[in-house]
Amino acid sequence: MATGWYVLQVYSGFESKIEKTIRMMIDSGELDKEIVRDVKAPSESLVETRDGKKRSQTRKILPGYILVEMDLPDNNWKATCQKIRQIQGITTFVGTVAAKKPQPLPGDEVRAILQKSGDIKGERSVHARQSFSTGEEVKITSGPFESFTGIIEEIDPARNKLKVMVGIFGRNAPVEVDLLQVEKV
Repeated sequence: MATGWYVLQVYSGFESKIEKTIRMMIDSGELDKEIVRDVKAPSESLVETRDGKKRSQTRKILPGYILVEMDLPDNNWKATCQKIRQIQGITTFVGTVAAKKPQPLPGDEVRAILQKSGDIKGERSVHARQSFSTGEEVKITSGPFESFTGIIEEIDPARNKLKVMVGIFGRNAPVEVDLLQVEKV
């Protein structure tokens, strides 16, 4: 037996409810704690600027899916999988054929998902919801160049940064700003 993360397809919008249901079943003893170890509906933080105000919200990384960490035995795995499938709102284990043991996700995929959600240490970053394109005019809303307007020259989505050409003392100068420091004009 080896512990692995399995993907369950669930009704969209019910991820958190099903996560709570599975946790309650583990706590009550309906599901064996040695077999079903953890369950997650990974989400990330998004920040958007509207009308000059920053608003944050959480968004599901995998809408319609949840992750379940299990140590499925080779001989009695069907009983555990059947109990989980009977939970209202669960469709199936992803990547399985009927009457075959589910396959876990590869470790690197799980690590990337859990780092993005902040469940394990890694580079958890808050993503900006607005989308910008080069050549677009923006206004800087905070920082040392507040109230300046300029044209976007470069976009670095990995770092959430923009390079904006701003007119300072009659000359254009490139300024690097965070995505949360600008708004469209």
